[in-house]
Amino acid sequence: MPGLAGATVVTRTEGDKDKLALWYDKPARQWVEALPVGNGRLGAMVYGRPLQERLQLNEDTLWAGGPYRFDNPGFKAALPRVRALIDEGKFIEARDLVAKEMIAQPATQMPYGAAGDLLFDFHGVDGAQGFRRTLDLDSAIATTRFASGAVRHVREVFSSAPDQVIVLHLQATGGTLDFDVGYRHPREVKYGDGTFDVTKARHDVPAGAPWDVSEDLAEAQRPASLSIRADGPRALLVEGRNADHAGVKGALRYAVRVMALGDGKVDVDGDRLRVRGAREVTLLIGAATSFVSPRDIDGDPVKAVRERVDAAARKPYARLRADHVQAHRALFGRLSLRLGRADAGTAPTDARIAAVPQTDDASLATLAALYLQYGRYLLISSSRPGSQPANLQGIWNEGINPPWGSKYTININTEMNYWPAEAANLAPCVEPLVKMVEELAVTGAAVARESWGARGWVAHHNTDLWRAAAPIDGPNWGMWPCGGAWLCKTLWDHYEYNPDDAYLARIYPALKGAAMFFVDVLVEDPKGRGLVTSPSLSPENPHHPDVAVCAGPAMDRQIVRDLFAWTLAAHEKLRDPDADFRKAVEAKRARLAPDRIGAQGQLQEWLDDWDAQAPDQHHRHVSHLYAVYPSEQINVRDTPDLIAAAKVSLNTRGDMSTGWATAWRLALWARMGDGEHAYSILRGLLAPERTYPNMFDAHPPFQIDGNFGGAAGILEMLVQSWGGEIRILPALPRAWPEGGVHGVRARGGIEVDLDWVGGRATRVALRGKPGQAAKVRIGERLVTVKLDASGRARVALT
Repeated sequence: MPGLAGATVVTRTEGDKDKLALWYDKPARQWVEALPVGNGRLGAMVYGRPLQERLQLNEDTLWAGGPYRFDNPGFKAALPRVRALIDEGKFIEARDLVAKEMIAQPATQMPYGAAGDLLFDFHGVDGAQGFRRTLDLDSAIATTRFASGAVRHVREVFSSAPDQVIVLHLQATGGTLDFDVGYRHPREVKYGDGTFDVTKARHDVPAGAPWDVSEDLAEAQRPASLSIRADGPRALLVEGRNADHAGVKGALRYAVRVMALGDGKVDVDGDRLRVRGAREVTLLIGAATSFVSPRDIDGDPVKAVRERVDAAARKPYARLRADHVQAHRALFGRLSLRLGRADAGTAPTDARIAAVPQTDDASLATLAALYLQYGRYLLISSSRPGSQPANLQGIWNEGINPPWGSKYTININTEMNYWPAEAANLAPCVEPLVKMVEELAVTGAAVARESWGARGWVAHHNTDLWRAAAPIDGPNWGMWPCGGAWLCKTLWDHYEYNPDDAYLARIYPALKGAAMFFVDVLVEDPKGRGLVTSPSLSPENPHHPDVAVCAGPAMDRQIVRDLFAWTLAAHEKLRDPDADFRKAVEAKRARLAPDRIGAQGQLQEWLDDWDAQAPDQHHRHVSHLYAVYPSEQINVRDTPDLIAAAKVSLNTRGDMSTGWATAWRLALWARMGDGEHAYSILRGLLAPERTYPNMFDAHPPFQIDGNFGGAAGILEMLVQSWGGEIRILPALPRAWPEGGVHGVRARGGIEVDLDWVGGRATRVALRGKPGQAAKVRIGERLVTVKLDASGRARVALT
């Protein structure tokens, strides 16, 4: 898979590095104030508390349950009856039959879990003067600094990809460290009701002195399966089992191992690790489960954590740190962004977020640049080769009952997680999603065959660690057969941004299988409007009160049209001899029902003109605008009438919604070239109603897709790559009159460096394959540029 080779690492000045940090003048009192570290597989939330540090741990395979299938056995028999009811306009009856005979039994999947907490109780710490905690995005290190009397404390935390451990380094200058470390089992967490209310921030915290906050190690009931014991003279070993859920027994074993190395006395006292009289200590934390693959759960987590921690213990701290930073910067350093000339200011990050509604454009520009880089940091930290893909919360989840199960919601959210990956020059981060699609194609083939009576494979609107593919939740959410097809867009985007025949050959079976499913299941619209999916829905949006089930919604037609086009292109490129398949796909694609403009001038969300009577005119999903973004079927160059209709739809929906839905609106207006509208939405996304103090996106509660969608939208304002062109400053707002972005990736494997002053490009440089040609559009001017023998070119600006 194309990855690190050939990528340019941007050289940063010290001033640039200063702007690449979140910082705070007080510790975290709750989760959305803590700072995330991660290596793709292993994550932690760092609270930075002087008296009691808390590291909340996550391991990306620690999900509930085990291998399972919940397919409804009545699906295939009910399918023709449901289609007939939809054709007759009996949508309520169709909905009820779907609920009874087609939705999985039980109608759920497995939730992602947490790996518990490590609580560090410090003795002799009295107050915290000069307190400062930071998350340096450039080094991926969370640092806490403060003084307690004459003792200066420095604590650094990072999650190392090369060594596969979390590292906590503690140093006391002018004194010593005395502390105990204990493990707290994962707990249920109380969340807000998730109701959208723009008048309330969702991160209010109790008053009181923040530095002395501490939590009870024993507040969670320990299950009988949990074991905490010494594992050598300097290490603590935790062993446990994952949770049961919905009748599926927990089938995974997990282990956490903590080792302390330092110049003081270290021993194990019962279920606590104890350190006394040390000036400098390094804690090494490993976590693993017995998960090997969705059908193999026979790994040895204890062996894994012992090997990883012991190997890390053979390195001095300086080497652990240097190896971690080098591996992180190899990805993070591939793109830089400067918006405006204003410095980052002197206010802490949480204060800057709280002040967004009153912030001037110059200060907001630096916050937007930080937000983009934070999104890149989060993707690197939650999705690296060898890990699971980023889920609804990346890898950071506080409890065993995460919002929406913290699953892979594939009717928008998982796809949005990867929207910035290619343009933001993080192609290697896509690998976990590619692997997930390959695994999902296996389970999805069984659902296609046994439920739909079709070849190929299908996935509906959610999946999990076990790659479940049947429809869940209920007919108004789950009866959507295009989740797998939409995931294929991320695979195809990766190919277009990183052309490679070997990779194309790898993903072709997934593309072909997804396309084969729709060749088999598309049906004739009874009113003669073309081929449609049935039953389906426009994701999560009812077209009449409490009913979403329908035939042929716009999004399905758009996704299938794209899928067929990608598959045909791959078929030709790879010279697949299956001519009958090619002819079938071509014939079906030609007969897909086209997009339609409704009576209000809007782009119709459904095949029938129901938009004006749909119950929720401000619905968070804008599914029928998939063709605008992330697709390019509807665009400002080729389909101006449909773009005008899309704007009518989007204006009706409104600018503010849940976090991720606000980010989608940002990206849509940017793609349509309206920089002022996009900027207005970005300001709302960065405000405290949609951004928590630690810069996590507030759905509410936290969902990471808003961070990723927002990052993609910012880049879309500056550089676009579609329709065979690279577009320079296509949606630049007046608020960003000057700036620069270096290392943006464009389709065709080209990197772009761009500077502008007075809203006009002053430098556009390209890097790519020697001799490669690229079409570059700057305003109304389209030029063709050929890269020289070194793979570089400058675009003439006059």
